[in-house]
Amino acid sequence: MAHNDHRKVIIIGSGPAGLTAALYAGRANLLPIVFEGQQPGGQLTITTEVDNYPGFPEGIMGPDLMEAIRKQAQRFGAETVFKSVESVDLSKRPFKVVADGDEYFAESLIISTGASAKLLDIPTESEYMGYGVSACATCDGFFFKNQHVVVVGGGDTAMEEATYLTKHAARVTVVHRRNELRASKAMIDKAKKNSKIDFVWDSVVDKVLGANEGGYKKLNGVQLKNVKTNMVTDFKCDGLFLAIGHQPNTKLFEGVLDMDAVGYLKTQPQSTETNIPGVFAAGDVADSKYRQAISAAGTGCMAAIDAERFLAE
Repeated sequence: MAHNDHRKVIIIGSGPAGLTAALYAGRANLLPIVFEGQQPGGQLTITTEVDNYPGFPEGIMGPDLMEAIRKQAQRFGAETVFKSVESVDLSKRPFKVVADGDEYFAESLIISTGASAKLLDIPTESEYMGYGVSACATCDGFFFKNQHVVVVGGGDTAMEEATYLTKHAARVTVVHRRNELRASKAMIDKAKKNSKIDFVWDSVVDKVLGANEGGYKKLNGVQLKNVKTNMVTDFKCDGLFLAIGHQPNTKLFEGVLDMDAVGYLKTQPQSTETNIPGVFAAGDVADSKYRQAISAAGTGCMAAIDAERFLAE
C-alpha cells in the first residue's frame, strides 16, 4: 500500500452534502480531501434539469450544478479525487481510510455517501434514465405537465409520488406487483380518492419502450407483464417513475456506526454526529425523509462546522 496521507478531515462522497462540507472545511483551512466514489456529483448527475435549487431562476443542469460546487470547494483548498473507498477503520484515531489501495488517515471523517434509488434492473431502464425514467417525482414531475406517467411501487413512497405527480400530470397509473398496497391506510385512501390516479395490479414493468425523435431519446411506453397470467402488454405513457425505495450507501459502516433498520445512519439530535466521536454524517446517507439537494447541502455545511469544532476541542 502506497500513500500514507494524514488529513484533518476526510470526506467520503461528492454529492451536494460532501462538496458543501468540502467548501466549508476548505474555508476553515482544514485542507479536506474528498473521495468522489462511483458516482461523482451524486444523484444529481442522473437528473437532467434542477429547477428547485435556490439561486437559479432559469434552472440548472444537475451535472453543471455539481461541477460549480466542486470548483467552489477547490477554490478554498479542498482536494477532490476520483477514488472509491474500499474500507474504513474507525476503531481508533486517526481513522484509517483505504481508497483504491492507498491508505489515508484522518482526525475527523464526514460521511456523505448518499443513497441510491432502487432500480428495476431491466436493461432499458438505465438507457432512458433522465429521458423519461426518473426516481424522483419532486425533481422531475414538473417536466410531465398534462402527460401520462406510470409509477412503480406499492409503499408510502409510491403513494406520495403518485399523489404529488397529479399536480403536474394529466393521469398517473400506479403499477404494483401484488393486488394490495403495503402503504399506510391514510396514504392509500388519499391516492384512491384522487380521480387522476388509477391502478394496474399483479403486474411489473419488464421493459421501457422508446424511440429517437429528432436525435433525442424519448420514452413512449412500457411493457407490462402480469405476474399471475404472464401476459405481456404494451402500455403507452410519457414517463416512468420508480418508487420502490432507496438504499443508503452504508455497507462500509455496518456493525460500526448506528443505523436504522433500512441502513440510514443515525445522528445525534440537532447535530451531524454519529455514535463515534469525530465521525459525522451528512446528506441522504442519514436522511430518508427529505432527500433534496438543498437539504443535503445544508447538512453538509453543518457537518463541516461540527468537524471544525470537534478538531478545535
